[in-house]
Amino acid sequence: MKKIINGKRYDTDTAKELATASYSGSVRDFQYWEETLYRKSTGEYFLYGEGGPASKYARAIGQSEWTGGERIMPLSLEEAQEWAEKYLDADEYEEIFGEVDEAGEKKQAMFSLSAGTIEKIARLAAAQGVSKSAVIEELVSRA
Repeated sequence: MKKIINGKRYDTDTAKELATASYSGSVRDFQYWEETLYRKSTGEYFLYGEGGPASKYARAIGQSEWTGGERIMPLSLEEAQEWAEKYLDADEYEEIFGEVDEAGEKKQAMFSLSAGTIEKIARLAAAQGVSKSAVIEELVSRA
């Protein structure tokens, strides 16, 4: 699915699929829904969700008539982490957002790096199957 929201493009075909959560085992259940967390190449997160006519993704098609629906919702880092805490186990969470210590102390920082360095970090993260943050933390811990 592709959608332009607030002048930004969100595309489930080009973004990286991170995790999926769902309610009910059967798409025949009217309350069924499924959500997938994605990360764009820009680092932005979004959620793609779809569901049945009695789900949070339902849409009206007439007076007292509903059908299933789908939508894309942009998420801040904090909202993506909140979603992940709710639906993922600790290993899945840390695979996406990096390791969290027992005190829960993790801070977000912004750095300017060359495009080449960012590409190298992304390649290392993809090869190791970890987040870019985890790659950076590992490299810094070696110093």
